[in-house]
Amino acid sequence: MTTTADLRSGISSIAAHELFDSLPPVTVDEMIGRWHGSEVPTGHPMDGLLALSGWYGKEFIDADHVHPLLFGTPGKFYAVNPKLIPMRTLNRAGAAFPRVMPPGGRSAFRALRTRKPRARLRTLDFRGATSAAMVYDDIPVIDHFRRLDENTVLGAMDQRGSEQTYYFLLERD
Repeated sequence: MTTTADLRSGISSIAAHELFDSLPPVTVDEMIGRWHGSEVPTGHPMDGLLALSGWYGKEFIDADHVHPLLFGTPGKFYAVNPKLIPMRTLNRAGAAFPRVMPPGGRSAFRALRTRKPRARLRTLDFRGATSAAMVYDDIPVIDHFRRLDENTVLGAMDQRGSEQTYYFLLERD
């Protein structure tokens, strides 16, 4: 059985697809709450960038109110507007993008804060199963979720124009 530690250490994109496809779906209601995220390195161009940025995870208030990019630390969380992050550029230039945060770099994300929810939860078909998915409001990205255990889901970021799926873990706070 693949553990979360194994996934955080990295697996091939083929193994990630196979694992994701083997997992049971989750409902929208099961996603409600705050989740701590971590990356699953698979050779995707964006590997390492979320961790470098100081990303904490996601917060699902209800089906229509989701903060898809939560930054900070417990007691000091803030949501970031994903529309202000150059996702396509990061996806294309990912491997060439520096993996070192300049001094004060993480604090730059505070300038991208938002109080408005920037995504919704819906039930969608993806890779052969119907499961909860997070649909971003302003960017062509859908994060699909499957259950690893009662408090952990494997996420698959499906971005229009990207040839690869980006995988990540969410663990319930």
